[in-house]
Amino acid sequence: MLLRKTALVVSLVAAALFASAGTATAAPVDPTPAPATPEAFAAAAAANPVIVVGGLSGIAVAYEPMAARLRADGYRTFIYQLPGLGLGDIPTSGRAFATYVDQVRASTGAATVDVVAHSEGGLVSRYYLKRLGGTAAIGRYVSLGTPHYGTYVANIVAFLGLGSCAGVVACQQMTIGSAFLADLNAGDDTPGAVRYTTIRTLQDELVRPTGNAVVNDGATNVLIQTYCPLRVVGHLGLVLDGTAYTIVRGALVDGPVRPNCLAL
Repeated sequence: MLLRKTALVVSLVAAALFASAGTATAAPVDPTPAPATPEAFAAAAAANPVIVVGGLSGIAVAYEPMAARLRADGYRTFIYQLPGLGLGDIPTSGRAFATYVDQVRASTGAATVDVVAHSEGGLVSRYYLKRLGGTAAIGRYVSLGTPHYGTYVANIVAFLGLGSCAGVVACQQMTIGSAFLADLNAGDDTPGAVRYTTIRTLQDELVRPTGNAVVNDGATNVLIQTYCPLRVVGHLGLVLDGTAYTIVRGALVDGPVRPNCLAL
């Protein structure tokens, strides 16, 4: 019985991921957008290195399109794949991420780095910022479809009588009302001098309600459809979508929110 339940949970998750991937690839992806001006390119090259942090089950290669866009704009870019693909304890992943940030800073000579984090990667990064003293090492934090206040997709597993996320610890911790999220969201959502930006989409299949992808206390919270009501972007699409990238690019230069609704 447990084996059948576990298999069903895996099937549900896989189906959601494949559905999201289908949404993401429906529109062509241009990994090399129009080059920035020489001045902008030089500024990006001198800016903080950028770490793209993957999400649950997100292998590093899935984030290469985002990294390629950043590199094309002149940023020194690194991809961080969560330990064990993010299935384990989020605080443990946060401690591993802290080590990786130190390695990037040492290898580049940068005092601070910027973070662009997808899905669970945003929780791992926020844990590092809030509980591990990471605010001294991070200049800008951008999350894409991160369930900062949990998601019903995690709760529904228990609702269906399949146990507590079939033993997947990270899933348990992303459940609305979990002890992990209660601790992470206690007090200030945006500690330190870090500039916080969250990006979300109405069509997110895995973060429900989508309003749970925002943080409080002074963050810039961007809903894509507020600016581009006809733009359809799924959960994984946030990593590939050109409009989402224009918001990321603006956040990395502390610019106003001006999405390009026609960007590929």
